Amino acid sequence: MRPFLILLACFAFLAALAQEQDATEKRLIVIDSSGGTQSGNLRKGPIIYEHPEAEGIKATVSTLSIFAQKAELRTPDDAADLSLVQAKGRRIANFSEGVRVTRGRLEALGPLLSYNEATGIGLLSDDVNITVASKDEDGEPVLITATEAEFDVDTDVSISRGNVKLDNGNQQAEADEMEYEEERTLGVLSCTDRQCTITREDADGKILTITANNIRVLTDQKKLHALGNVTVIDGSITSTGDEVFFDDEAGLAEVIGNPAEAVDSDAGTTVSGARLQQDIEYDVVEPMNDAQASAFDAGDFLLTREQGE
Repeated sequence: MRPFLILLACFAFLAALAQEQDATEKRLIVIDSSGGTQSGNLRKGPIIYEHPEAEGIKATVSTLSIFAQKAELRTPDDAADLSLVQAKGRRIANFSEGVRVTRGRLEALGPLLSYNEATGIGLLSDDVNITVASKDEDGEPVLITATEAEFDVDTDVSISRGNVKLDNGNQQAEADEMEYEEERTLGVLSCTDRQCTITREDADGKILTITANNIRVLTDQKKLHALGNVTVIDGSITSTGDEVFFDDEAGLAEVIGNPAEAVDSDAGTTVSGARLQQDIEYDVVEPMNDAQASAFDAGDFLLTREQGE
């Protein structure tokens, strides 16, 4: 029995080693500066790439493409004695003179980008503008601005930080940080010393405002899940609860609390209950009974990394 266990452990070790090697290969960056110049120490680094055209340098790493006019490839500070070849998997690539990043339907612009092969993270900094094209040809793009954004080459996740603003057609949101799964178009907005805010304006100019500790949005579907001290202000109606689901296309919100409460200052009425359904178009709030199924599933708003937790 013991030799079998040893053999099983060896197989597990080899599988883990192969997986680690695959991850390392996936993170290796390739820089193409055809038509430009290279200078510096080609063996030990840093190598400086320069190009006469604004996006003449193209780098690829996994599904990420990076365009710039200037780039530098070097060994990490703690491996100065290694050559660039020996340091593969730990090298640092810096891009400047205006940078454009593309991946799938995402395009990001910023002045500087630093990429680390060891972590597989590219950090775009000094004011970033991100556009995510809609899956539908006639759909509106998602626009994101932030102080910086990092891109994980092992996944399709980007994280925007610092004065984050999200423009999703008739919805605008503000937060300190947003983690965004690009293929699922799922964004998780979080705030530290304030609440996150999202506003929605309809065709008649009527504004709905939702504030919460945390807001999760499916930008393609225009659905959201707000969590923690949630307030919904819709004209004269103010609803409060622990969490709120909202479907922009249906114009319906589900307010959940212990209890949830909706106050209409114009009508002088209050509605409360464990679950309330708020019709944004007709300004109607009604209690929901336990037998009434929800139109929302909180699992739809979980990031992929959270689904196994």
